[in-house]
Amino acid sequence: MTPDSGTEHPGSAIPDPSSGTVFAGGVLMGLANLVPGVSGGTMILALGLYDRFIESVADVARLRLNLRSVTFIAILAVGLAVAIIGLATPAVWLVTEHRWLAYSLFIGMTLGGVPLLWKVVRPIDGATIAATVLGFAAMAALAFGLQATVLPSTAPVLVAAGAFAASSMILPGVSGSYILLIMGLYDRVVGSVRPASLQADLWGSMEVIVPVGIGAVLGIGLLSNLLRALLERFERPSHGFLLGLLVGSVLGLWPFQGPVHPDLASEETLDAVKELVVAPVSADGLLSADLLAELGLGAEEATALRSRYEGLTPVEVELMALDLEIYRPSPLQVLAALATLVLGFLATTILGNLGHKSEPATPREG
Repeated sequence: MTPDSGTEHPGSAIPDPSSGTVFAGGVLMGLANLVPGVSGGTMILALGLYDRFIESVADVARLRLNLRSVTFIAILAVGLAVAIIGLATPAVWLVTEHRWLAYSLFIGMTLGGVPLLWKVVRPIDGATIAATVLGFAAMAALAFGLQATVLPSTAPVLVAAGAFAASSMILPGVSGSYILLIMGLYDRVVGSVRPASLQADLWGSMEVIVPVGIGAVLGIGLLSNLLRALLERFERPSHGFLLGLLVGSVLGLWPFQGPVHPDLASEETLDAVKELVVAPVSADGLLSADLLAELGLGAEEATALRSRYEGLTPVEVELMALDLEIYRPSPLQVLAALATLVLGFLATTILGNLGHKSEPATPREG
């Protein structure tokens, strides 16, 4: 993917995109991380920044801290921080109250990257077609085929969980938190970094954080360098696989669906329910007053929530929060969704083309 105004550097076949495009990629990456079912890597790919992103991450993972790669990651990180800090509230509101609009927007933004990737994979050959189909099938399996399990929290399992979760974060269409949920380790891992857990049992938390951290470093380092080698040696098939991932990532984003359990749509309520299902009760069936104060719930509301989800584990509650059911939209919603999709498509296409040439990149040798 070749930048419009960028320049190639010695030792790299990937020219530099404009700083504005990289910043926009960071912003979209941050927004994507705030929307359930959307991957930050998808937005980087849609803007044509993926090759440069992988090259930079691989350089840093190998401690090759050259100015070019560090600058790219720094600009991307600033855009991501701006989105998460400045846009978290409206993004969460949009997903909670108008999920169909949020999903329509991200479907359009995701598909807006298809024309740019299509230029890179041409001319199409059998290997590229097979790789594209494989990428699409992988996303279909992730969206519809995986079932949650619960793995033991041993050190080797936690290292593997950290590696898979962190690696998935740099793959388009794959959410690291979703991988942890599927492995049944989300609550264990995320719970270990909460301030309350660190204060109550620092050693116990570190027994989780350290192996997961080691796995994350290994996962990102190994996968980024593997992807870099594949993109350099097998450019068209590798980009074909990414194209399949990109198109397949919209499978779980059908706009007209709402939560099966609306009371779990709020992050605060979800966290409270996960605490309540494992909270001890007194002999007369009452919850601790300290717990109720910590959760900000009245005794009657807390008891109702606990009884509604009694017998479930925190992981099962988290998975229930992801359950969605399709509903029939009104004609006005259909028109608005189509308009939003087109808007998202144009936004990504324009942003991608601002920082990249219109002609396809010259295939690498090898």
